[in-house]
Amino acid sequence: MELDLIIDVLKELDDFRKNHPNQTGLDDFRLYLNQKAYEKENPRNLTEKFDLDVYDLENEIAKQVIMLGRYSKQLIRKSLETHPDLVNEDFTYLFRMMDYDSLTKMQLIEKNAHEKQTGIEIIKRLVKNGLLAESPDQNDKRSTRISVTKKGKSVFLESMKDITVVSKIMCGQLNKKEKENLLSSLKKLNTFHHTVYSNFKNENTNEILKLI
Repeated sequence: MELDLIIDVLKELDDFRKNHPNQTGLDDFRLYLNQKAYEKENPRNLTEKFDLDVYDLENEIAKQVIMLGRYSKQLIRKSLETHPDLVNEDFTYLFRMMDYDSLTKMQLIEKNAHEKQTGIEIIKRLVKNGLLAESPDQNDKRSTRISVTKKGKSVFLESMKDITVVSKIMCGQLNKKEKENLLSSLKKLNTFHHTVYSNFKNENTNEILKLI
């Protein structure tokens, strides 16, 4: 069995060297094997197997976006291990608040595109850890305003050093032009979804589809 495995590895290595003569590193070979494994899991294989009528290209984009979201959460969690007052979503809320003197709780939650209850729990945690402070809204007694504390600003500046490294890692091996093109597409996509979130969040997906 071990001999068969060695033979399989050598065959893969031979194919890799023939098809990628300029790539000689172990990481290059690993990425090559990962790509081959990924192609076997292409959503088209499932749609053909089960005779499903789906949007192949769009499904693949959705899968990539979902997986990138999961990878980014893992990296952010790892980078924030030295900042006990923050977890994944806590950082994004603190990051958003740095642009404002104050916001209402709901304004901050909506800027993070969260459900109300999820956002409230995150804000409570940030207030408990002394990173955000609550104050009455002078114009609306039903609302509470949120602002960043001195400690919050200090934690933000320290954590940004690690988050910047994560941003670099998340862009992987894309060159500058690829990064610029990706950023342009992501901004366009996020603008659309912000509109959906802000104005059509209560509509069903068939109605939202009509916006495209």
